[in-house]
Amino acid sequence: MAVVGVLALQGSYNEHMAALRRIGVKGVEVRKPEQLLGIDSLIIPGGESTTMAKLANYHNLCRRFAAAAWNPCRGGGTDPGPVFPALREFVGGGKPVWGTCAGLIFLANKAVGQKTGGQELVGGLDCTVHRNFFGSQLQSFETELSVPKLSEKEGGNDTCRGVFIRAPAILEVGPDVEILADCPVPVDRPSITISFGEGTEEEEYSKDRVIVAVRQGNILATAFHPELTSDSRWFAGGAPEVARSEAIKLIWAHIKAHGLQNPAKKTEINCDATLKSLFGGRDKVGMLEINRLLNAHFPKN
Repeated sequence: MAVVGVLALQGSYNEHMAALRRIGVKGVEVRKPEQLLGIDSLIIPGGESTTMAKLANYHNLCRRFAAAAWNPCRGGGTDPGPVFPALREFVGGGKPVWGTCAGLIFLANKAVGQKTGGQELVGGLDCTVHRNFFGSQLQSFETELSVPKLSEKEGGNDTCRGVFIRAPAILEVGPDVEILADCPVPVDRPSITISFGEGTEEEEYSKDRVIVAVRQGNILATAFHPELTSDSRWFAGGAPEVARSEAIKLIWAHIKAHGLQNPAKKTEINCDATLKSLFGGRDKVGMLEINRLLNAHFPKN
């Protein structure tokens, strides 16, 4: 079974672990360098991004892992150095990576609105992020987001619930970045003046919408917190793909673990929130329908 690692330095890693358990995916908390070697994908959760960066350096996570993985006898290269080389190596290796909220900031190539002195970034995602675009904790909010591309790929409704907690936003994206969701800029948000770097003029963000979810290659990033909702479709984007046969096994394990088979009619399955997200929002499905309903998640090339 594929293993999803959740960076467990600080923040909402417990919520991600619980969400992985709900959908029958094996998750492991990643704190030690060697644990990065044993996972098939990685989730970088929400939290306080500056604190997470400091904890990564305090535990020497990035340096120690890179030193263990790097071997000049295997084909050259240089000593990886101290600045997030392990996470950068993982992101660059092509395995699925998903960053939520603070994780989005970590994965961005550039961040503005940072604290004095800034913070280290893992990078890999060709975008510019504003660290606290939506304001303070008191300005956290929930809203419905239009996600037609997610619906097309993973099935279910073409909207999802977005939970924004002291959230960042994406100001600019490169040509290879696919935009998955944007949202209106709240009318009560204080105006933000943005400086894109030394020697550039400051400008006020004046657009009425802002980007909150993107994908580039193996990287998925959301400014909001899907792990705090019942919509499991985002986890499919942040986890390694499985074969149809494995998916069916996982679904049946979930059905049995949660007692979803109708005791009065064994061929009928009562859908909880997880199954509804897989089966187009249906309350019930027939046992023999499951394989057909999975077609939406396994499109033919």
